Amino acid sequence: MILRVSAADVEVFEKAVRRFVGQATGVATFAMSPGTIAFVAVEDDDVQGWCWGYLLARPDGASMVYLHHLEVAGRCRRRGIGRELLRAFIEAGVRLGASKMFLTTGESNTVARRLYESMGAGLAAQGPTVNYWFQLRPA
Repeated sequence: MILRVSAADVEVFEKAVRRFVGQATGVATFAMSPGTIAFVAVEDDDVQGWCWGYLLARPDGASMVYLHHLEVAGRCRRRGIGRELLRAFIEAGVRLGASKMFLTTGESNTVARRLYESMGAGLAAQGPTVNYWFQLRPA
């Protein structure tokens, strides 16, 4: 079952964060933040996968969604769970009025790339993407 994370589902979201990240601090605050979109694939009490991202406003008046992370437990792969999570995320974006969705993945992550392409994604027109991280510190 794919659950959209809401206030009632914070406990299962916390289980997903612990499973895939290892620590779960600030989960409730994150899950309830405006613009957060998160889903958990769960069967009985077993977290099988998750995805999360954001609804983002654009200066041209449109909105888009950003899928930051999608992951399925190794033993649960090749069952369509990633596809179901991605479909749920896309449908949530459509319901929220987004006109585009973007994500990044590693060039060598062929499994993810096949999934995205099979569901209609196209490579970004601007060419290869280079990602940077900034460590932000309080002033």
